[in-house]
This record gives sequence, C-alpha cells and structure tokens, in this order.
Amino acid sequence: MEQKVAGILSQLAAHASETNRGGMNRYGINTAKAFGVSNAVLHPMAQKIGKDHAGAAALWQTGWREARILACYVDEKKQVTKAQALDWARDFDSWEIVDHAVKLFVEAGLFHELVPAFVTSNGEFKKRAAFSMMASAAVHLKNEPDQTFLDCLAMIRAASGDDRNFVKKAVNWALRQIGKRSLNLHGPCLSLARELAASDNKTARWIGKDAANELADEKIVVMIGQKTTPQNKRKLLAQAMGSLSTIR
Repeated sequence: MEQKVAGILSQLAAHASETNRGGMNRYGINTAKAFGVSNAVLHPMAQKIGKDHAGAAALWQTGWREARILACYVDEKKQVTKAQALDWARDFDSWEIVDHAVKLFVEAGLFHELVPAFVTSNGEFKKRAAFSMMASAAVHLKNEPDQTFLDCLAMIRAASGDDRNFVKKAVNWALRQIGKRSLNLHGPCLSLARELAASDNKTARWIGKDAANELADEKIVVMIGQKTTPQNKRKLLAQAMGSLSTIR
C-alpha cells in the first residue's frame, strides 16, 4: 500500500502547477499542502486507481489536497462508517475538501447520523459540513422523503446568523438546493428565504435575499415542476405560481 500511495504522489507531483495553486488560493481553497492539480486530472486518475477502501484511508492520511480528493473518489461507499467520517472531519481545513467528503458520506447513507453531529460543531468546516450534506442530499438522495428536508429548515434558520464565510455560503446553498428539490419543498423554503431576507441580522439577510432571488424565478419553478408526477404537477405548479404572485 505504501508503494501504491508513493506512486500516486509521484504522479501528482509530476502534474504540479504553481499557476493552479494561485488560482485555488483566489477561490479560498487551502493550498498549504497542495500540488495544484486540477480536478480534470484527478477524475481520470481515480478511474485508473479503482475503488479501494484501504487505499482511500492511506491517501487521506498523507494530508495532501489532491490525495484527499482522490480518497473521496475511490473509497468504497458501502465500507464508509460514521467513525471514519468523524475521523476525517477532524482534518477538515478547506471548503473544497469538505464538499468532496460529504458527497461520499451522503452516498454512504450517513446523512441522518452525521448532520446532527456536524451541525452542533463550533468548527467552521465541520459546521459547513452539515449544510453541505443537506445540499448534496437534496440532489443525490432521490428516494428520501420530503419530510427529511423540511426538518432541515429549523437548522438552517438557527445557523442563518453565523457570519463565517464558509458556513453562511453552505447555509445558503442548502436552502436553495432543498427549495429546488420539489414543489412541496419550494414553498416552505421560499417562505424561509423571505423571512431571513427581512431579518435585522446582516448575514441572515444575505442568505435570505440570495435564496429568494433564485427560488422566486419562474423558470426555476417550472424546472422543479418537471420533477413532479403528472398527477400532481398541475396543482402544485398552480400553487407555486400563486405563491410567487403574492411576492411581487
């Protein structure tokens, strides 16, 4: 395993780019231990490596940005445990790594176990992980009931005043993605967005206004309607459009 990881690190070093590192820095990505290899290069590398749970653990332990992204790509989701997720979360030091890792955690079926653990954290990146998981789950957990995401709205409201950059952006992201998941969720999310937009808190206002601008777009509502069964589509679209008309 050590030889395999050493070989992967050598490949990454061969693709190192200071120009890419500079670009990543401008996007707020932590490059303290990064080669500057783009995700366009990492995806085919992961395909060549193949699924490897032990290899993913070894890659993560190197601490290199690119190795940790590869770890998220190649890990066997059926073998990922809550204990592993919490262990990896102790190393979170960049929004990018958080968002790659939580996608794996969502696919591993750990949403219900990890969100309560992350949402109560004081750490900026662990707190981000809770809301990044909500956003990811809203997209990828096709069979999850809407009630799961309605239950998330109270957590979004509670965190809406957290002005830390990578938390507030994830809170906003979660609200928008949940609101776009279905017409049943659109109304409650738009209502919460409008509530936050009227808040005295600067961060909550930004989260709410940005989310409301997207969710109140008629094109977005029609797009959401395409996900709805024909039996419910006409009724729910009419309700959603009626809700929009009361905003203007």
